Amino acid sequence: MSVTAAVRSAAPSAGPEGRPVYQLKGVSKAFPRRNVQALDTVTLTLREGSFSSIIGPSGCGKSTLLKIMAGVLPPSTGSVVLEGRPVTGPRREIGMMFQQATLFPWRTTLENVVLPIEIRDGKAAARGKHGAARGLLELVGLSGFEHVYPNELSGGMAQRAAICRMLITEPAVLLLDEPFSALDELSRDFMNMELQRICREQNSTAFLVTHSIPEAVILSDIVYVMSPRPGRFVDAVEVDLPRPRTLHMMTEPRFGRLVDRIRDQLGQGGSP
Repeated sequence: MSVTAAVRSAAPSAGPEGRPVYQLKGVSKAFPRRNVQALDTVTLTLREGSFSSIIGPSGCGKSTLLKIMAGVLPPSTGSVVLEGRPVTGPRREIGMMFQQATLFPWRTTLENVVLPIEIRDGKAAARGKHGAARGLLELVGLSGFEHVYPNELSGGMAQRAAICRMLITEPAVLLLDEPFSALDELSRDFMNMELQRICREQNSTAFLVTHSIPEAVILSDIVYVMSPRPGRFVDAVEVDLPRPRTLHMMTEPRFGRLVDRIRDQLGQGGSP
């Protein structure tokens, strides 16, 4: 089977069989002034409750793709549709999480969590969400830290607060830009397991950009492998490990075979 056929056959059936939430068809992106073709004909469907990852070499267009999906960068060609409506700009149904927690130091944990509601709907609406925010903080193990300021939180705690801030708007899709890359290895492993648990409990639809092959495999239902620029999908690797995933699974032969397949696609054993 050719790579193109493999991608076509894997993508529709990978992950939970939920309804389509986010669909990209034939998306390309060029920057004519720089004479750069960043993306080349990317087609993707995210289904409700699924967790997908994208991995590829540096400069292949992963961040460009994420910006297009977030509505902050228009595609040059192709269509981007969320919940049946074209994405023409930032949407409240899209939750974003970045490499750094970016909490405002003068706001408490609770105030940081409800900040998107305050910006969008005002202070009264934000106060009305305090109960929901406390529920989310309890979900991530931060009960009792509602009135603590960011400088009193560890890196992992700050990222858990950032997860709550992302979820408070009840987004249809979560876009994750290497959210735990700045953490040490032990904290990163813990946060990945926490992210899996939260997504399962919330039935979240998630899309992760990462440079870590093991991270992509342990979290995802499907891993999309991108070519060097111009970025395009060269493989769609379905991860058939049972859920909930555990870190112990990373020692299993089946996990190793999936990692090796992705690494081979990235360049005969090369690293992303």
